[in-house]
Amino acid sequence: MNTKNANSVLRSARSGYTLIEVLIVVSVLGIAAAMSVPAFKQTGVFKVQSALRTIVSDITEMQSDALATQQARAIVFDAAKGSYTMCRVPGTSVDPTVDAISTQMIGGASYGNAIIKNVSFNNSQTLIFDELGAPVTAAGSNTPAADGSFEVIGSGQTYKITVQGYTGRVTVTKTAGD
Repeated sequence: MNTKNANSVLRSARSGYTLIEVLIVVSVLGIAAAMSVPAFKQTGVFKVQSALRTIVSDITEMQSDALATQQARAIVFDAAKGSYTMCRVPGTSVDPTVDAISTQMIGGASYGNAIIKNVSFNNSQTLIFDELGAPVTAAGSNTPAADGSFEVIGSGQTYKITVQGYTGRVTVTKTAGD
């Protein structure tokens, strides 16, 4: 055997990976995968929190819009559909089919399949702001509303959103979940 053939045989024998090298790479990949799995479980929670931010943003937008335009505004919740409609309030009634500004769907993959439950604003599913941005008991009324609230549930989490009477201050409280 000549020297050239002997070198190529040695080189081809050394060109592969050893068992130790393969085990180290597999171990590192296993550790990386184990660290990333909890992060993937959190995506549903983040989507539900996104739903909360959207709802709170829309409530404060309607309150600000009422103050800016000096006209009453309302949000009509439809828990069965997982949605709510932001409306103008031209008189003493709220009709979301006629007075709608926009409708927001919360139940869906984009928001972690969150659902709206237990909506209670003066024994109705409608939150009304007068022309000064204060919650009131009914359309066309000047009677300040009591605190109202509802729950948003999804990904093992339950949040309660409360709109305070008189001020309209919005607070979010986690009531269940990790």
